[in-house]
Amino acid sequence: MKLQDLDIIITAPPAPGWGGRYWILVKVTTDTGVVGWGECYASSVGPEAMKAVIKDVFERHMQEENPENIELMFRRVYSSGFTQRPDLTVMGAWSGLEIACWDILGKDRDRPVHALIGGRMNDKIRAYTYLYPQPQHPLPEFWASADMAAEVAVSLVEQGYTAVKFDPAGPYTIRSGHMPSMHDIETSVAFCQKIRDAVGPNTDLLFGTHGQFSTGGAIRMGQAIEKFSPLWYEEPIPPDAVAEMAKVAAAVKIPVATGERLTTKAEFATILRSGAANILQPALGRSGGIWETKKIATLAEVYNAQVAPHLYAGPIEWAANVQLAATLPNILMCETIETPFHDALIKSSITIENGYVNVPTTPGLGIEVDEALARAHPLTDDGLHLQMQEDPIGYHGRNLFAGGAPVKA
Repeated sequence: MKLQDLDIIITAPPAPGWGGRYWILVKVTTDTGVVGWGECYASSVGPEAMKAVIKDVFERHMQEENPENIELMFRRVYSSGFTQRPDLTVMGAWSGLEIACWDILGKDRDRPVHALIGGRMNDKIRAYTYLYPQPQHPLPEFWASADMAAEVAVSLVEQGYTAVKFDPAGPYTIRSGHMPSMHDIETSVAFCQKIRDAVGPNTDLLFGTHGQFSTGGAIRMGQAIEKFSPLWYEEPIPPDAVAEMAKVAAAVKIPVATGERLTTKAEFATILRSGAANILQPALGRSGGIWETKKIATLAEVYNAQVAPHLYAGPIEWAANVQLAATLPNILMCETIETPFHDALIKSSITIENGYVNVPTTPGLGIEVDEALARAHPLTDDGLHLQMQEDPIGYHGRNLFAGGAPVKA
């Protein structure tokens, strides 16, 4: 069996658009007719440019190769152009293609992917989700309303969720880390207080940021909210300042989590060695794919750290996260995004029950992709998957962060 054909589909999820402006889906077919699906979580270049990168990686390093030879193909890609170092764009391309290879192998052997990478340790995976606005909530007011956030949190707890994520501390910008305004600190404290009061002690609070603070600013924010005992403080400073993140971790009584912008074991090992975080959040469509992230999780075991796969993408990456999570002794939880489009794109083939993801037992990734639906929603704008604010934050009022991407009309 050899890898033969590649098709790339850029799908733009309809309103409300949670999961980003677009998803990069890859369909790989073997010479025996087996089809595998993957998803590339890469957003530093536009989707058309990314399609060219994916095509080059496939044709140069993977086409006509046996899909079993994951390690060989990874080394080709990782070493491409005399690099042998993490490359966000190239490894993003590889990650989605690698996920597709595992889908192929599972289907060819009539086994779920988790059976091929260590076997099932967990029948279900604890899920968490973001506090997205509900239809009755006005925008943009929702993003600064602790009362509305608490209302959503209660509804999720009623569905069975035991952890909810929110990020009221303002936007990320193209500038280096900034000092949060007192308005943003007070807003963050109010969110933590209102949500904790609403959900009680049995639900974990996940405090999200996006690497936007200076070291001192991250410490101030973390110390202001630590009395509410969040389960984690997510990426409080830019991800490349590992030693500085370790200073934050040492100064704040909240576990630090990071990883959605990192790729390969090389970058995650630096995090672990430095003590910068003890919760890793790899995005499998960027981190190197399933096999590389299995290695990352193994490194985390040595440091007594846990893994919580990140998701701000489509359901194919989610399916890969779940297959990996099923094998990990140090899994903490998996992020989920529940929209009708996420569900429809994989024909409801993965389910969430009482706050837990049921691990599929069907072959490959355990999903059935609605290819026609994916093609029926092409991208019509030129924005990146996520975009950073150019202007600095303000200090005369609250700085709104609109949940990662604008809501579509």
